[in-house]
Amino acid sequence: MRSPFDIDPGLLAWDGDVPRARRLQDELAARVRLQDAFAPPRHVAGVDVGFEEGGAITRAAAVLLDAADMRLLAEAVARLPTRMPYIPGLLSFRELPAVLAALAQLPRLPDLVFADGHGVAHPRGLGIAAHLGVITGLATIGVAKKILVGRHEPVGPKRGDRQPLLHRGRVIGTVLRSKDGIQSLIVSAGHRVSQATAAELTLGAGRGYKLPEPTRLADRLASRRAPLR
Repeated sequence: MRSPFDIDPGLLAWDGDVPRARRLQDELAARVRLQDAFAPPRHVAGVDVGFEEGGAITRAAAVLLDAADMRLLAEAVARLPTRMPYIPGLLSFRELPAVLAALAQLPRLPDLVFADGHGVAHPRGLGIAAHLGVITGLATIGVAKKILVGRHEPVGPKRGDRQPLLHRGRVIGTVLRSKDGIQSLIVSAGHRVSQATAAELTLGAGRGYKLPEPTRLADRLASRRAPLR
């Protein structure tokens, strides 16, 4: 299948040069747009990544859902040889080749992608959701379980309670309670989405679980748990 993405290989190529990768992160982070620049989505995707064979294989999952009711429409898995070791702060370079391959297998491109991971709530402002959005042009949101960088005030116990995640004097995300009494999620805009909209869309995509439905289903598929259908 021909990929729907026309991406400069240099934006993902790993040659072992860590300083170069970090410079590229800075360049791509400068291209992130944190304003809403998409129509009301009709189709949304979720992506997540796992590893097999002791990390030798990267297994990426992508799911396509109807945005109105979060009904599963399609799913895809891509398995590629892992191209680089785990290096803190550079995880998107390790995971994105397989994510792009999984998204390319879906029957149509989504209007919005929820990624299991961070958007701009990242030390260099380029987590996997932001990296994915900038190189593809897709609107993206990062939904993570742990903070990489930043601080926040205590979050209330009820679904919908939230606090801004702050770093160096600016808001980089939202610490969001997606379900009563459970640990909060870290929601951050990836690309072409504002921080406020990212939080609202994440909450709206919930179906009674901690994770929004797109990343919940992608997580199940990436980790090879129970079938989705």
